[in-house]
Amino acid sequence: MTAILDSHVHFWDPRRLRYPWLDDVAALHRPFTPNDFPGRGDVIVVEAGRTPADAAAEVAWIRREAGEHPWIRGIVAHADLEHPGAASRYAEDPFVVGVRRNVQDEAPGFLERPDFRAGVRALGAAGLPFDACVRAHQLPELTALAEACPETTVVLDHLGKPSPGGPGYDRWRRDLRRLARHGNVRCKLSGLATETAPGTGRSAVVDALREALAAFGPDRCLYGSDWPVMTLATDHQTWLKVVHAALDGHPADAVLHHNAERTYLARATARKDTP
Repeated sequence: MTAILDSHVHFWDPRRLRYPWLDDVAALHRPFTPNDFPGRGDVIVVEAGRTPADAAAEVAWIRREAGEHPWIRGIVAHADLEHPGAASRYAEDPFVVGVRRNVQDEAPGFLERPDFRAGVRALGAAGLPFDACVRAHQLPELTALAEACPETTVVLDHLGKPSPGGPGYDRWRRDLRRLARHGNVRCKLSGLATETAPGTGRSAVVDALREALAAFGPDRCLYGSDWPVMTLATDHQTWLKVVHAALDGHPADAVLHHNAERTYLARATARKDTP
């Protein structure tokens, strides 16, 4: 059986930290901790939208949890990359395996700002990937960012949030393929369940996943569950089965484990092996 390294899991606890976005999502406004996680295998935790001032506290909490749950391999932490030196705080921390500055709700042109691009380039210099949480209409901006920051690995979260089979789907397909031409970009097979309109058949979701596999190739795609956000639309095992269906004919080991390890854990392994 293929070992799994889930590249996109969130944990949060509103009793510890403030997560403003949860105020509008009653079904998720409660603790979701490692003790609740239904998956098997290792995970990469991704920052969960707590207030920016609590970014360090979030890392500290997940680090403590990893002491009790060694299947937590690291965290993609938050940093306001548009602020000078924001990325440097994590450069020497092997538990921080990447950085995400969620930009999906930023105004047009944000990804073109010189200060933001400087922060993304600094991640590359530190050996840290940048997790890009964008919406489908932002893919052209992300493509320009990837071209401007060739030394930084860019990881596209949730395929850029298309609506499989819905409005804008053909444009998303074209924009995704343009983005994939840049070899420093990876794509997470995650997050589609909550982007898919109710009543859409499973085949449309599988088709979107296969579009990403065709564009990036199986060596640049990573499995992610997006738990617990996914629970708004599906469950952990069902999503894994959908990804397996899309992977038919592709090397499952690469997508389900090895690519996430190469993307997120190579730096920590290299530091550990350095005398």
